[in-house]
Amino acid sequence: MATKKRKKSSKKKQGFSLKLNDERIPKILSILSLLFAVYLCIAFISYFFTWKTDQDKVLQFSTALLTENEISVQNWLGKLGALISNAFFYWGFGLPSFGFILILIRASYDLVQKNSIQAFFHFTKHVFLSIALASVILEFFMYNSSFSWGGAFGESTNMWLTSLLGRIGLILLIFFIMVSIFMWIVNPVLNIPTPAFIGNMTPDLSRFQLSGRESSGATAAAPRPSTPSPGLRPRQSTKDTPEANPKTDAGEATLGKGLDLSLPNIFNRKKGKKEAVEPTMDIQTTLSPTPSTPTAPTAPRQTIPTPPVQKASPSIDRTEDQLSMPLDTKPKPQENLQTSGSAKLDLEDITATPEATPISPLSIQEENKNNLEPFDPKLNLKNYTFPKLELLETYEDQKFEVDRAELEANKDQIIATLLNYKIEITKIRATIGPTVTLYEIVPAPGVKISKIKNLEDDIALSLSALGIRIIAPIPGKGTIGIEVPNKKKQIVSLNEVIQSDKFVNAKMDLPIALGKTISNEVFVADLAKMPHLLIAGATGQGKSVGINTILMSLLYKKHPSQVKLVLIDPKKVELFPYASLEKHFLAFLPDEEEPIITDTSKAINTINSLCIEMDERYDLLKKARARNIKEYNQKFVARNLNPNNGHKFMPFIVLVIDEFADLIMTAGKEVELPVARLAQLARAVGIHLIVATQRPSVNIITGTIKANFPARIAFKVTSKIDSRTILDAGGADQLIGRGDMLLSVGSNIVRLQCAFVDTPEVEAVIDGISEQQGFGEPFYLPEVKGEEEFGTEGASIKLSDLDENFMDAARLVVANQHGSTSMIQRKCQLGYNRAGRIMDQMEALHIVGPSQGSKPREVYIFNEQELLNHMEALKNR
Repeated sequence: MATKKRKKSSKKKQGFSLKLNDERIPKILSILSLLFAVYLCIAFISYFFTWKTDQDKVLQFSTALLTENEISVQNWLGKLGALISNAFFYWGFGLPSFGFILILIRASYDLVQKNSIQAFFHFTKHVFLSIALASVILEFFMYNSSFSWGGAFGESTNMWLTSLLGRIGLILLIFFIMVSIFMWIVNPVLNIPTPAFIGNMTPDLSRFQLSGRESSGATAAAPRPSTPSPGLRPRQSTKDTPEANPKTDAGEATLGKGLDLSLPNIFNRKKGKKEAVEPTMDIQTTLSPTPSTPTAPTAPRQTIPTPPVQKASPSIDRTEDQLSMPLDTKPKPQENLQTSGSAKLDLEDITATPEATPISPLSIQEENKNNLEPFDPKLNLKNYTFPKLELLETYEDQKFEVDRAELEANKDQIIATLLNYKIEITKIRATIGPTVTLYEIVPAPGVKISKIKNLEDDIALSLSALGIRIIAPIPGKGTIGIEVPNKKKQIVSLNEVIQSDKFVNAKMDLPIALGKTISNEVFVADLAKMPHLLIAGATGQGKSVGINTILMSLLYKKHPSQVKLVLIDPKKVELFPYASLEKHFLAFLPDEEEPIITDTSKAINTINSLCIEMDERYDLLKKARARNIKEYNQKFVARNLNPNNGHKFMPFIVLVIDEFADLIMTAGKEVELPVARLAQLARAVGIHLIVATQRPSVNIITGTIKANFPARIAFKVTSKIDSRTILDAGGADQLIGRGDMLLSVGSNIVRLQCAFVDTPEVEAVIDGISEQQGFGEPFYLPEVKGEEEFGTEGASIKLSDLDENFMDAARLVVANQHGSTSMIQRKCQLGYNRAGRIMDQMEALHIVGPSQGSKPREVYIFNEQELLNHMEALKNR
């Protein structure tokens, strides 16, 4: 019976192995891989045409989109195709995601051909590296596009590399990678000729003689031993070489028979031979042969006499004698150059001859430094006094200490909740903050982090608290953090933050005191290093207080000559107290009636004016040969720059936009493009942006804006989608409000309690500054001179901005009396975005009417001649 059972089990095993090795299985897997590649290809191609309409639905519903029957998508492969293509393009690698199709095709081919898996892995590795590299490069060059060319991977990698290396450093890195790839693939031959001056620098080795034990035993008649001296290799064998006389030509000296001491043979001997021995110090360089050393007969050497002393000749002529001098001796100036009656040269004698070295302009600058005191930018307001701390409230009566019993109760409740789900921990500790307490736990070995992360809502329920946030794991630590709000929350006053040692002793260009961390430490950041700041949060969660905190930090730390503020307040009621600082800290256009910009059209002019200011500053940096505003101001303070040439001391400029969403809704691209340009380029010239909005949607904070704002502050938002839009991570929807915020700089996210400053405190500080003496006139921004704009309100356009195919499209619409974007796209062979932009331009110039949904637009002009007359009238207006 036992033998029968063994036979049956062996038959079962044999059948299972035959089933795995069946050649039909690889064929089926090959077809499956090929079909999946075709599926991805169709989904990707469809994404190019349907991403605009599908993206909002995919981002809003995510995988729940598959079960929503009422929602439809435009992707050719339905909802699953929209999700997959969005995952690869938006959250993945962008356009290079097509490389995954190549991997699937290669897998299908290798399955049929039964190729080795090592070759497939080798191919996959190279394709994946190419995808990652192409994603970063595409996102770097196409960062202004709304289409995700490089995906989330390219965008995040570019942001990290830009913050680490700077934009110029990233350009150099990409150039190095491209050149390295070219070198690796092509391996070009680089035949670079030796420059003439290097050839003339070859030393004269005819004067190098041997001394020591090598030369003492050498004679003209005695043969050399067969073993070569250490460090030298024989020229050829002793049998075939006739007795050679020592040479005295430049560059070569011989010893006995068959030893070549020429420079190439000494330093370029072949490695790996048996006779190669570690070199010894038997060879010495001297100017002439040692008298006591017998050497082979040589031709008599001529002793070159020392040249006579020349009088009053400041020029130096290098002769062969000077080139053949010993290496350890240096000519003295008195022996080669003398003036009449003096061994030193006079400055007049040097400048009088054309061969003299010209005086460097640096010496003139050094002389100016010695004669003039450094420029003081604070001199015009030398009596200016910084605001007093007494103007700020301390809020001592609203400070509460966390009860010890509350800490112990929360600890026990966390442990009990985790034990209910069979999760054991080995250690727990608490760090008390002003509004939140951080509980750090160390899980037992074998516990998955994701298991604890999924218990976020259960822990919040057991603690009866809102705003529970789990950090799994804490960066830089081997612990998991659970942030629990305190029952009694402290108010972090701006007074205690500003008088802290961190802020008082901060050596930063633009220090801003944001508040306190979870560990109750003051947090001070440098706005100049951020270099721009994006703030988002729902209404009433602390955005305006945060902006006031930043502005008050600058007023308490910087002199009016060092920083200027450009304030744009579409809500008209948030920043109006700062209007009193008109002649101290504010900057605006010359024709503005109010220093605080509230009108949309004036805001556009102001932002464009800052772009002009940026270009002018870059021109000054170029003339001064400075890379940034810090180097430029140092040169100007040291009086190395002449004000008559247009140079001036540059203060930092901080642009604050309180409600960015309102500007985008009313002005659109007219605001977005100059803001993006400032964010890309203005850092080096000292112009920094602080942009706040309560609607962090993808329509307001576009990819172009996000890519150039690496530093972001998120107050409490209403949904996880808003949190991911502003931070690229969740967590902002779980904050508790009232100044509780997350600061994201690069890949680090820090939870802070924003410092509180009330409106009466702000007004008191501003009144204290405005009562002091100010500048004679405000800091005016450059005037903006542009063309007259045409169109309806909110849809104005300049004639110079018209598309190059505008007239062709307009003639087509007028001839057919049918205004639709699809017709322009089809007949003019244009893309959807470009055709839609041309149609918007026609609407702005009153050629066609507004959109009527699926119906074609109404055409206001009936023939081509009327169209030409209409355009001519617009030009002459």
